Amino acid sequence: MRQVAAPEPSDAEVLVKLFASSVNPLDDFAIRGPLFFVPKLGRLLKPTHKIAGADYAGIIESVGRDIKRFRPGDAVFGASFMGKGQGGFAEYVCAREDGLAPKPINLSFEQAAAVPVAAITALQGLRDHGRVQPGQNVLIDGASGGVGTFAIQIAKSFGANVTAVCSTRNMDRARAIGADHVIDYIRDNFTQSGLRYDLILGANAHHSIFDYRRALSENGTFVLVGGGLARMLQAMSLKPLLSLIGNKKTRFFIAKINAADLLVLKDLLEAGRIVPVIDRQYPLDEVAEAIRYRGEGHAKGKVVISIRPHQEIQANL
Repeated sequence: MRQVAAPEPSDAEVLVKLFASSVNPLDDFAIRGPLFFVPKLGRLLKPTHKIAGADYAGIIESVGRDIKRFRPGDAVFGASFMGKGQGGFAEYVCAREDGLAPKPINLSFEQAAAVPVAAITALQGLRDHGRVQPGQNVLIDGASGGVGTFAIQIAKSFGANVTAVCSTRNMDRARAIGADHVIDYIRDNFTQSGLRYDLILGANAHHSIFDYRRALSENGTFVLVGGGLARMLQAMSLKPLLSLIGNKKTRFFIAKINAADLLVLKDLLEAGRIVPVIDRQYPLDEVAEAIRYRGEGHAKGKVVISIRPHQEIQANL
C-alpha cells in the first residue's frame, strides 16, 4: 500500500471515487510487465502501469469540460486497460466516458465491479466472434470462472442450448445459473464423446485446437478467450492454415471495452437475465492475496476488491 496524490482528470475524463474493483488475468500484464509469461525475460522490462486493476465501480466526483454523458454524483461501472498507468486498485481513478456506463440500479458496487472485463469478453466472444443464434448447441469450456459464469448466462439470453464444462464441485452452480447440461471434466472428456457443438467458447481452454475442432459441428466455430499462452500461440499460428480446411472456424480476440456493450450488459443485469457470480471479496490492502488466489485457477466466479468501508458504501447506495 502506498499513499499517492489523487489523479486529476483531463478535459475528456471523469474522476471516479471508487468503491470496488475486481481481479482479472490481465492484471498479470500490468503488474509483471509485457513479458510476464517468460519470467527471465519479463524481469528485463519493467511494468508500465503503476496502479493495476481494470474493473471498477464508484461515484463520479468531478468531470472534464468535454464530458457530456455524466455529471458529479452519478454511480457508474466500467473498465480501462490502464493506458495512463491508473487502475482500479486505488481510491480514485480517471476514466474516459467511453469506458463507463451507469451502474445497474439493482447491483451493489461490488457486484457491478465484477462485471465489465469478464462479461464483455463473454458477450463479444459469443455475439461478435461466435455469431451465436437461438437454438444452437453452445459449449462453455471453463464455465466456473469469471468469463465462464457470464458466458453461460449470456448464451442463454440469446436462446442457446448451453453445455457447461467444469469440475465436480462447480456443477451445481453451473446448473443454477442456467446451464442445460453440465460435464465434469474430471470424469469425462467432451472432445471424445462424439457429441458436436455449433459453438465452443474456450474460457479456460486446456485441449488442443484440433480437439476442439473435432467437437464442432460441420459449420461450427471455436472461440478462444483464455487458457494460457500456449493455447493462444497455437490458435494464432494455425488459424490461417485451418481456415483452408473445411467449414469449421477458429477465432481468437482481445475484448474491447466500450460504453455500448456496457449498456447492453446493464440492461441484462437490471432485467435479471445475468447475475454476477462472486467467489471471494478482499479489502484493498489484500490485493496481492486476491491476485494470488485467482492465479491458482480455482476461483468460482469473480474475485472482488472492496475499496472502502462497508458503512461508506451503504451511505452512497
